[in-house]
Amino acid sequence: MNIDLSRRSFLKLAGAGVVATSVGAMGFGESEAAEIAHVRAFKLKTTTETRNTCPYCSVACGVIIYSKGDSRKGETADIVHIEGDADHPTNRGTLCPKGAALKDFVKSPTRLQHPMLRKPGSDTFERISWDDALDRIARLMKDDRDANLLAANAKGIPVNRWTTVGMLAASATTNETAWATFKFAKSLGIVGFDNQARV
Repeated sequence: MNIDLSRRSFLKLAGAGVVATSVGAMGFGESEAAEIAHVRAFKLKTTTETRNTCPYCSVACGVIIYSKGDSRKGETADIVHIEGDADHPTNRGTLCPKGAALKDFVKSPTRLQHPMLRKPGSDTFERISWDDALDRIARLMKDDRDANLLAANAKGIPVNRWTTVGMLAASATTNETAWATFKFAKSLGIVGFDNQARV
């Protein structure tokens, strides 16, 4: 069978074929609709994203914490997934094995979540409030500083050294927070100052 097909007819027929396949490829066909009906929703779609910093070392990798439950509505937020933050300049979404296991760290039954106090002579810890813990720390620091501050050296030069207390700072902070922490420690006269990253 011979079909005389002009150039114009060929272009019309080819154009109609391209339009038909494009419409099918864009999801307007029945097979695509059936496929979409069987795909489940993305599990993190209904979660709340919170950006944070990994607490383990001094690298300060960025993480994204996904939680279910809106605390603004009085619901308890439950962390369901933690992953690296691809937009963070430090790690660009990658995490080391410890960082990749952050969800287990957060959900650990042995994780300390409240201030605990072991009184002198006792063999057990008891839970106290944050106010009590901070008041106790402040009182003990004040008493120790009053008793042990070296205001001047042997030549009478003011030195303001407090050598009986040390401070261990966190490494997963911003430069501004680290600067303020260092200035706070030095304003009290604390000589022994170190960073958690070196321990």
